[in-house]
Amino acid sequence: MSAVGIVKRLVWCLAIAAIPHASSAADRLKLAAGAPGNWDTSVPEVGQRAGIFARYDLELDILYTQGSGETMQAVISGAADIGIAAGTQAVIGAFGRGAPIRILAAGTTGAGDLYWYVPAGSPITSFADTNGRTAGFSTVGASTHVTLLALIRHFGTTTRAVATGAGAVTLTEVMSGQIDVGWASPPFGLQEVQDGRIRPIARGSDAPSMADRTVRVHIVNADVLKRRGDVIERFTRAYRDSYEFLYSDPRGVQIYSEYSKVPGVLARQIRDSFMPKPVMAPDKISGLDAIMADAITFRTLAAPLSQPQLEELMKLQRQP
Repeated sequence: MSAVGIVKRLVWCLAIAAIPHASSAADRLKLAAGAPGNWDTSVPEVGQRAGIFARYDLELDILYTQGSGETMQAVISGAADIGIAAGTQAVIGAFGRGAPIRILAAGTTGAGDLYWYVPAGSPITSFADTNGRTAGFSTVGASTHVTLLALIRHFGTTTRAVATGAGAVTLTEVMSGQIDVGWASPPFGLQEVQDGRIRPIARGSDAPSMADRTVRVHIVNADVLKRRGDVIERFTRAYRDSYEFLYSDPRGVQIYSEYSKVPGVLARQIRDSFMPKPVMAPDKISGLDAIMADAITFRTLAAPLSQPQLEELMKLQRQP
């Protein structure tokens, strides 16, 4: 080849190398999740910030809601593909009425992360003192709602359950005297407890019936699951890896702390005292019979789901 030909070939090669090569774009998923900053809703956020979802060619758009009721509605309407931490009883009830949702993974088993509190100057010293008083929960059908009703039943009080929305709104209502007892979930409210502004009077775990129940689950729109099964499978794998990372790698707590603006010491307290690893295990849903019985009692479900219905609802993708 002549010198001119070599130069032309070199120019051509350089030109080809300079052309941007299209990379395979990551699949995007829209998520609805309750309560930004809560430990149990933080797994996708932590996993995305740690690069775990990117390893599965996934990009998450996370919308935070006022509670699991809003989360579920976003998935039912198709505004979100996946819902994080929806109330199990509400999900079962909605499915029983024909809602296009499926359960993808367990969220939280037990209700020890939820607590109820009063202003420091309140005469209420325990949940048993709440006869005739008002107590808050987030949204109808949420785990806060189910757990509050379980506390009322356990203590035998005439407490009036009132939907108060998210934790910040509830705190305002409590401190302004609009409601007697507020609800919260860490990290929310812990600083106010330390500052002596509020006093916890009960935790969800005080109701024995809640101990072995999976109170929150992660859900997926049924049409999305059908159309994008491979993407959803990759999401569950990335979610599981993120869950393991959050509990086994010190960077997990660090990322959670940075994202939620919670000091590291407090973040570790939340993990160890309120949300130990088994509570968040994604592969098993417990207490279904009791959950369905309560759903019938509270008229969110007309009759127990049949075995074929349960098989259709439960789309858990367990670890191989």
